[in-house]
Amino acid sequence: MAGLTRTFTFLGTGTSAGVPMVGCDCAVCRSSDPRDQRYRCSAVVTTPAGNILIDTAPELRLQLVRAGVGIVHAVLYTHYHADHLFGLDDVRPIPFRLGGPMPLYCTAEVEDVIRRAFSYAFPVKPESAVLGFVPQLTFHRIDEEPFTVLGQEVVPIPLEHASFYVLGFRMGNVAYCTDVSSIPERSWPRLEGLDVLVLDALRFKPHPAHFSINEALAVVERVRPGRTYLTHMSHDIEHAAVSRQLPPGVELAYDGLRFEF
Repeated sequence: MAGLTRTFTFLGTGTSAGVPMVGCDCAVCRSSDPRDQRYRCSAVVTTPAGNILIDTAPELRLQLVRAGVGIVHAVLYTHYHADHLFGLDDVRPIPFRLGGPMPLYCTAEVEDVIRRAFSYAFPVKPESAVLGFVPQLTFHRIDEEPFTVLGQEVVPIPLEHASFYVLGFRMGNVAYCTDVSSIPERSWPRLEGLDVLVLDALRFKPHPAHFSINEALAVVERVRPGRTYLTHMSHDIEHAAVSRQLPPGVELAYDGLRFEF
């Protein structure tokens, strides 16, 4: 894959409630700026061998159609929270075009939740399932060791998300780290030499499970990537106003933003 161009697309950049948030009448939720309208977090990396989806947010079908992603060839999971998982059924039509099950790359913990939350996809008697009515899925177990998807090396980055671990992913010199409140010491070396860092930054006020803007900026100061995009943002973040407060090289991501690497 060295020397071949890949494209990273933000499909969603919002927190678990999305923006606008149901029942909220704040200025950001009423904003006409499309950068303030955020689906739940997911992304797609387009490689010469196909599209690698990171997480299946609840709006997945809408995200893929909006971004013009014709087909997904594999899915990586950061963790099993609903806002990163519960759009999985939207991949149901894709195996017909793949000619086989959708490969899911995840930890044993995530696989267990998927099997329970989408139990209809794993009938006791597979021959009884009506083709097309359930998603066709196959699991590839991952841990902290690097692995390869569609010819692309992926380096997992263990992260702390409140009381448990999630995974960030590094592809080349791009790292995607969402839903993180602390970075374990063993993970810092995997963030060295980055051209682009995508990092969780929920809001300005501290939160037990997510970096605040200031905490994210402290990570940027230590890692010193070429560029940083902040994601997983709540309705406390007004894109235009907060963008003016960020240091050079740091930007707020928004749904539909793309960059090549």
